[in-house]
Amino acid sequence: MPETAQEPVQTGAEPAEPPEAADDKRFTVRLVNFEGPFDLLLQLISRHKLDVTEVALSKVTDEFMAYIRAMGPDWDLDQTTEFLVVAATLLDLKAARLLPAAEVEDEADLALLEARDLLFARLLQYRAYKQIADIFSGRLESEARRHPRTVGLEDHHAELLPEVVISIGPEGFAKLAVKAMQPKPRPQVYVDHIHAPLVSVREQAGIVVERLREAGAAVSFRTLTEDAPDTLTVVARFLALLELYREKAVTLDQDEALGELLVAWCGGEGAEPVVTDEFDQELNGTAEQEEDVRE
Repeated sequence: MPETAQEPVQTGAEPAEPPEAADDKRFTVRLVNFEGPFDLLLQLISRHKLDVTEVALSKVTDEFMAYIRAMGPDWDLDQTTEFLVVAATLLDLKAARLLPAAEVEDEADLALLEARDLLFARLLQYRAYKQIADIFSGRLESEARRHPRTVGLEDHHAELLPEVVISIGPEGFAKLAVKAMQPKPRPQVYVDHIHAPLVSVREQAGIVVERLREAGAAVSFRTLTEDAPDTLTVVARFLALLELYREKAVTLDQDEALGELLVAWCGGEGAEPVVTDEFDQELNGTAEQEEDVRE
């Protein structure tokens, strides 16, 4: 960036020369004991390689203001914000160095020192973030110059590929096409694995009546259900006994609560008790639903 003539800004004993902008448009500081980028000044002070009390901050500020005026309407807001943060931190550090060192007794002074340390820590954190951002920017710039290219397989690799042998002719392809275009069968949903098979109360009533007639005496309910394959069959036979008891075809006797239940036939030889289909309606309805699902 070419030098821009500006009127020198007076800062006490000696005038401040107009700053020169580097090629990368970074602000450059020119002092008696330092000349270089503003970031470098901060690094030297933070590493204790340069005494902050020897830096004329007012002259640095005047040079930066002249630098901003030289840029005209193209001045950078981010760079200005960065300068304000760094300058405020340096000013606070310089004030702390110039004050006489003594024991801190006032809580207000202690709070000011803590605020100074916090400000300096934020400054170091800001510098670290800026360095990482510069690294990312450099990587993005270098990677932007790379472009992928698409090439074919090299000859010595292409020779290793096996020869493609097509073992099917036009007729075979036609059959495959016909098979693919044929409508697929409708999916069927089976519920046999979801619901346990229901047991007919009427059928179990017939078994109970037959066994009671053959016994000719009272039989325990445990004996009537000893060959039941599952719990549903036991429940169906108990419901059958209730139906037979309602029809006065059997008698039920139990000496004590939760004791042995004795069942005796009292319906006569030729009597055929009527067992309603009240408990089998659900069985018939479920069978019809399963049939509809299969269809």
